Amino acid sequence: MEAEREVRQNRIAAMTRSTKETDISLTLNLDGRGQGEIDTGIGFFDHMLHGFARHGLFDLNLKVKGDLQVDTHHTIEDTGIVLGNAIRQAVGDKAGIVRYGFQILPMDEALILCSLDLCGRPYLVYDLHLDREKVGDLETEMVREFFYAVSYGAGMNLHIKQMDGSNNHHIIEGAFKAFAKALDEAVRRDERIEGVLSTKGSL
Repeated sequence: MEAEREVRQNRIAAMTRSTKETDISLTLNLDGRGQGEIDTGIGFFDHMLHGFARHGLFDLNLKVKGDLQVDTHHTIEDTGIVLGNAIRQAVGDKAGIVRYGFQILPMDEALILCSLDLCGRPYLVYDLHLDREKVGDLETEMVREFFYAVSYGAGMNLHIKQMDGSNNHHIIEGAFKAFAKALDEAVRRDERIEGVLSTKGSL
């Protein structure tokens, strides 16, 4: 019984993806403690993913070798694809989970809303106003591409909206942390839920 409970509490996905542009190895534990070993070759992106793991209380091990001599696009987009697929796999049949997650998160002057639904239908609504080409070594236009890739890989309806803010670093970091907190809420189990939380009987 104890072993069965332990297995149910550890929802873990491990996957790899290799193309001519990127080589990715990722392990995600939705029932972790917020620990991460992350190396994408993009310092600011690593910082954001560490924040995602820590504030979502996910354990995330990630190693990416990408064609950074070109730019950051393939590395960030492909990481989003693999992370989204890992979320989908780790959640499993979605039985007993809350399904919806919502967070309004402050980051100094920035205020970011994130709302998501693990419904199986991918959709992204993205409303961040970034006016710099780069933050550190991260091309800011890639923030949308990352969340787009995650939403489609995971099969989630994802809304990210900037309610206030002017500092690009704060806005982006607030978005990653708000996403982490919303996802943590959505994958939480509720003993009152029998099967999946849907009138259709499936997600």
